[in-house]
Amino acid sequence: MNDTVKPIDFNVENIRQDFPILQREVNGKPLVYLDNAATSQTPKQVIDVIVDYYSNYNANIHRGVHTLSQEATDLYEQARIKIQNHFNIEKSYEVILTSGTTHGINLVASGFASLLKKGDEIIVSALEHHSNIVPWQMLCERTGATLRVVPMDVNGQLLLEDYDQLLSEKTKLVFVNHISNALGTINPIKLMIEKAHAVGAAVLVDGAQSCPHLKPDLQALDVDFYVTSAHKICGPTGVGMLYGKEAWLTKLPPYQGGGEMIDQVSFEKTTYAGLPHKFEAGTPNICGGIAFGAALDYMNIVGFDAIATYEHSLLEYATKALSQIEGLKIYGPKDLEAKTSVVSFNIEGIHPYDIGTILDKMGIAVRTGHHCAQPIMDFFKIPGTVRASFAFYNTMEEIDALVSGVKKAKMMLS
Repeated sequence: MNDTVKPIDFNVENIRQDFPILQREVNGKPLVYLDNAATSQTPKQVIDVIVDYYSNYNANIHRGVHTLSQEATDLYEQARIKIQNHFNIEKSYEVILTSGTTHGINLVASGFASLLKKGDEIIVSALEHHSNIVPWQMLCERTGATLRVVPMDVNGQLLLEDYDQLLSEKTKLVFVNHISNALGTINPIKLMIEKAHAVGAAVLVDGAQSCPHLKPDLQALDVDFYVTSAHKICGPTGVGMLYGKEAWLTKLPPYQGGGEMIDQVSFEKTTYAGLPHKFEAGTPNICGGIAFGAALDYMNIVGFDAIATYEHSLLEYATKALSQIEGLKIYGPKDLEAKTSVVSFNIEGIHPYDIGTILDKMGIAVRTGHHCAQPIMDFFKIPGTVRASFAFYNTMEEIDALVSGVKKAKMMLS
C-alpha cells in the first residue's frame, strides 16, 4: 500500500454511497447485486479518474514529446508503481499490464511453448476456471507435454497427498487458482509453491478471485507468475496484471509483435525492448491502467483487514440462513475459514437457471450455470449452481432479500 493511503473506519452505509449503481432499481425493485465474483462494481472515485483522463490527458504514451503524452505516460507508470507496491513486487518492470487474467495466462502459456518438450508434465488443479485449463491443454497439444490434474474431495478442497504423488522431475509447471471462483475455496498456494519448487517446477497462480478479498504478498509467496484482473477489484474491465519473476520474463519470448515492444526494427532483423515493454505490444488500455491504480488506492482506503472481517460475517450469515431452507445444498468447504464470501448452492429438483431468473425479477443479481468451471460441476454431477458472491458493500438486509427470494422461487418452482 502507498504510504499516503490510510484505511478509514469501516461503515458499510457510507461505503455504499460511493457506488452509484447500488442506488438503481431493477424490475422495479432495489438492486441487490450478488454477482461480485463475476465483476465487482465501480466506485465514483474510480469513475472520476476515468472521466478525468478522457477530459484532460487522453494521448498515447511512451512515444510523444508533447505535454499530453508525457502527462499520460507519467500517470500510467505511476499506476504500475501502485500495483507493484500493492502486491509487494520487487521490481516495477516485473509488472506486465494486460487486458486481464486470461491474457496473462495465455501470455505465459505461449512463452512456454518454446521451452517444453514431449515427456514434460504440467499440473493443474481440479478447481480451475476454464481460462486456467484450456490454454494448458492447447500448450500440451503443441508441445507433446502431458497434463496432470490434482483431484478434489467432496468438500471442494484439493487432495494434497495426490499432488505430492503427481510432482516429479518431469514436472515443469504448476497452475492453481488462489481461490476458486465456483466454490470460494482458498487453496494452500504457499505450500503448493514450495512443493513445486522442490522438484524444480515453476508456478503460476490465478489470483482473479483472491485479490478482492485479501492482499497477496508476492515476494513472501515466492510465486513465479501471478495474474489478476482489475474488474474484480473495483476497477474497469479490459485491464489486468501479470507478475513474473525477472528471470522467467527474460527467458520467455514475446507474446505479440508490434509497436512499443521493439528496440530496433529492420527488414533483416528486429530486436526487442526490455521489460516490461517486451510484453506490452501496441497501444495499451491507458485509461484502464490508470484506473486500476485508482481502484487499488480505493480498496486500500477501505482496508483489506476490514474487508475480510466484514465479508466473513456476510458469509456466515448467508450460510446459516440459506442452510435452513429444506432441500437446499451448499457446495464447497464446510469450514467457513477455508473459503471466501461465495455461497454456491442448488435446491433439489429445481434447475439453477430457473431460480436465477425468478431472483432477477425481484432485482436480485446472482450467477447461475457452471461458472466457467465445468469440471467441478461434472464432479458433483450437476448442471451448475446458483452462486451468490458477496462484496464489502453488500449488507445483511440484502442477504435477507436473497433468502426470501430463494424461498419464493422454491415455492413457485416446486
